[in-house]
Amino acid sequence: MAEAFIVDAVRTPVGRRKGALSAVHPADLGAHVLRALVTRTGIDPGAVDDVYFGCVSQMGAQTGNIARTSWLSAGLPQHVPGTTIDRQCGSSQQAVHFAAQAVMSGAADLVVAGGVEVMSLVPIASPATVGEREGMGTPYDGEGWRTHFGDQEVSQFRGAELIAQKWDVSREDMERFALESHRRAVAAWSDGAFADEVVPAFGLEADEGPRADTSLEKMAGLKALSEGGRLTAAVSSQISDGAAALLVASEEAVRRHGLTPLARVHSMAVVGSDPIYMLTGPIPATEKILDRSGLSIDGIDLIEINEAFASVVLAWQREMGAAPERTNAFGGAIALGHPLGATGARLMTTLIHQLRRTGGRYGLQTMCEGGGMANATIVERV
Repeated sequence: MAEAFIVDAVRTPVGRRKGALSAVHPADLGAHVLRALVTRTGIDPGAVDDVYFGCVSQMGAQTGNIARTSWLSAGLPQHVPGTTIDRQCGSSQQAVHFAAQAVMSGAADLVVAGGVEVMSLVPIASPATVGEREGMGTPYDGEGWRTHFGDQEVSQFRGAELIAQKWDVSREDMERFALESHRRAVAAWSDGAFADEVVPAFGLEADEGPRADTSLEKMAGLKALSEGGRLTAAVSSQISDGAAALLVASEEAVRRHGLTPLARVHSMAVVGSDPIYMLTGPIPATEKILDRSGLSIDGIDLIEINEAFASVVLAWQREMGAAPERTNAFGGAIALGHPLGATGARLMTTLIHQLRRTGGRYGLQTMCEGGGMANATIVERV
């Protein structure tokens, strides 16, 4: 089968809610990483076959096919098309999958994959909440859904609480994990680990989320998100703004355009999981991709699993036996933030650059997704 290579990957710094990127139009933020990707790779943008962008809350400024509007807002050739993907939090990881699949099938030679989300402007779940307010119904009030799942609450917050209960993950466990996420992210910035992947954007030069001054004592003083629950804001991903983009190329395109790839896509998998627990998908997704790739979890040098909630990662670690020091070694969404539709591409960008920086060979990315799903990708440094 043909190979799919990742030539370069870039991301903006991740802005916190109401922070430095909150007033930037999402299409302009997407355009920023697209221009940076074209400049860094030196590719003729007119040779790009397609643009796949993830975006979850497709409402207001994020409607109108933001993959297309971002490309056009960047002043790039009008003949290049684009499409916007919603696989919930895994949207831009799915964009990478679709790009790789297009290249591997021979349907395309050069594809841009990425994502953007400005949650400060378009809050999480806006299409559902505004739709319900305007009398358009909700995703879970159909007869078929009620037949199979009843009227029980369906939310990521409930799913994360159920996971904490099922795997007996204590609040203290999660707070220690969250503190380490901040510590690792602060250390990564101090060590210059993100220098090759981040392009300053609109005056912001570094991620706004990591807190050097947080502590277990501060976390312990926070109110639980639900009565009697274990989750707090401290052990949850941050509401954020950001964008990321990668260039995926065929072997022929690499030769023809004189490109130097950073990695190749080794294996891909996607699974469905219980939609009420919702966030357990990374467990079967990891099992599936390890079986498909012939690799073991101990054979993976670096792992990026999205820190939607600390309970998600801790339950996954208990099931998979992954070494903590190789998992989210540079911090995760609890510290760095989670700009929904951009996070998959952000994680992949970090994974590829850190493999190159540390000399690792194989990297695994996986993330939980709304509706009970998960993507998993293994990349190999070249």
